[in-house]
Amino acid sequence: MNNSMKPKVNPLSRVPRQQRLIIAVRGAAGVGKSHFIRSLADAGLGRLCIFDVERKARLLKGVGTDFDALEIEHPDELPEFIDWALTGEGQEQNYGCYALDSWAAYFGAKHSETLSAVRERTGDPLAQPTSEELAADQMILQNVLRRLCIESGKCVVIADQIAAKGKESKEDNEVGRVLPMTASGLEYFVDVMIEISLQERDGEVLRVFQVIKSNSSVFEVGFEMVGNVTFKDFLNQMRGETSANLTFEKPAPTNIPATLEEKPSLSLVKNELTVDELIAKAEKLGFKKSDVVLGAKLYHNQTNIYHLTQEQIFDLDRRITARVEKMKEMQVETIEPEEKPSRVAKRA
Repeated sequence: MNNSMKPKVNPLSRVPRQQRLIIAVRGAAGVGKSHFIRSLADAGLGRLCIFDVERKARLLKGVGTDFDALEIEHPDELPEFIDWALTGEGQEQNYGCYALDSWAAYFGAKHSETLSAVRERTGDPLAQPTSEELAADQMILQNVLRRLCIESGKCVVIADQIAAKGKESKEDNEVGRVLPMTASGLEYFVDVMIEISLQERDGEVLRVFQVIKSNSSVFEVGFEMVGNVTFKDFLNQMRGETSANLTFEKPAPTNIPATLEEKPSLSLVKNELTVDELIAKAEKLGFKKSDVVLGAKLYHNQTNIYHLTQEQIFDLDRRITARVEKMKEMQVETIEPEEKPSRVAKRA
């Protein structure tokens, strides 16, 4: 499609009119990541759609009735399923929020394919992809996150697993805890990253939700929620702390059009001048018809003045007018002032 034919987007229509929250939840197996994802269905955001790479959503209460879970049998299906939900026939389902369970399962499966291809190509069973191959692989895989987190415009939860938990527990700072995530780039697409863990506090084992990375002033690093925490709890926390007049449920009303109206371009319309009108004007200024014929032949190589174009007629009119002005100037210059009587004449 020709871009010149597409309507121009009105930038003012893109001012945020609806609040949303994108959360990544990390944790070991069995800490409750999937149950936290399922809580999206009860947050009042509309119907939930889970892209189930691990194929465990069948164990969640309300699957198929309270929310939809789409089982991804092969990792290559995930981009197709997302396209279906966001821009394809799935739009008819009117999904209000999305979840991916899990990013680690998808990224790991695709990375394994890359690793196998490298080893098959090199013949080395221990070969590893180069940094350039990893970077290219990451850019392609991150398109899944970009579609869900940015292009969907909805609240999203993405589950991820913590790799090498023993090694990670030795790190003493936030950078060390977040570092394993930088391989997949998930932290660049979410608002808040939460780690879920089971901890013993006051003799009771509790589920702890701790913020380990945040782009929101509402959720500072180290912020915790304890117990049976749901996605709605995080929404309520955000509602209580932010002063923005934006709701999660529906966009704020606006009277700003989404596209700019194409204004018709202004064009100067010249008054037409016929050959007969040109001759009449020339004769009024003291010229003859033969002068017009001579000018047409001299300046436009046209012997038939009635074949002159409109531009040529205007050009001859301009030349005649300029000639008249020039003649007037010459007449003024030749008129001498009256001579005053000399003193000698007075004495005489």
